[in-house]
Amino acid sequence: MLELFKRILRISPSPTPGNVLAHDPTLLDAHLSGWFNREAGELFRGFAVGPSDSVLDVGCGDGTFVRFCAESGAEVFFADVDAEKIAGVEHSLQGSPARALHALVTDANPLPLPDARVNKVIAMEVLEHVEDPVQFVRELVRVGRPGAQYLITVPDPLGENVQTELAPSAYFERPNHIRIFQRDEFEKLLIDAGLIVEQRAYYGFFWSVWWFFFWACKQDLSPPWHPLLQSWTNTWDQLLATPDGPRIKAAMDKAMPKSQLILARKP
Repeated sequence: MLELFKRILRISPSPTPGNVLAHDPTLLDAHLSGWFNREAGELFRGFAVGPSDSVLDVGCGDGTFVRFCAESGAEVFFADVDAEKIAGVEHSLQGSPARALHALVTDANPLPLPDARVNKVIAMEVLEHVEDPVQFVRELVRVGRPGAQYLITVPDPLGENVQTELAPSAYFERPNHIRIFQRDEFEKLLIDAGLIVEQRAYYGFFWSVWWFFFWACKQDLSPPWHPLLQSWTNTWDQLLATPDGPRIKAAMDKAMPKSQLILARKP
């Protein structure tokens, strides 16, 4: 399901708050949530990436997030179980300012990396697909250096509980979501693995509603999008363009987030 999010979002590697954001409501929504701040060099608020960093993106999919890191000049490792996706990401990153590129086809059990190899670890919307989350997180911690930062997200239970009423059964079957992480359960998983939680965030009301509407549209996971989905996107665009739009978005993100995020650090 994350791959659809990435495809729809169409993140530019260097978004700025000017003309690009003004004409792309999904990108503006992400930026307002704290994502892709090129001016501050932050993939997410508090998670800066620069040329001296070594970044691992596990479950990188089409490379939306690792692309930002490569454009920041970092050494990047991008890992996914899908060899075709990895080949596509590797091709797309050729010629980027990345200090080095490392493509890994792996299920992350174990990760083909030595201990303490990287200082930034990303796992976006992956844990809900994993058979053994404890082992998965243990591997993430193993390859991180002392002081390494971890940016990890999973679907929030508020939105997922609604999906249990609306989505087809396949949504909660392998290889899709096989578990719903309660907020305290998600935090405990990382703490038990030895990480220190530094920040929590909740975002994605727009995407929660988008998915609720999607099931009514009976269409494939690709554009052109049904008029209902396009209408919702246009409505959100108009809201964000109002003076109170960002404030209302922040309130709705708390009320019905699509995702929960933890920014953590290895001691």
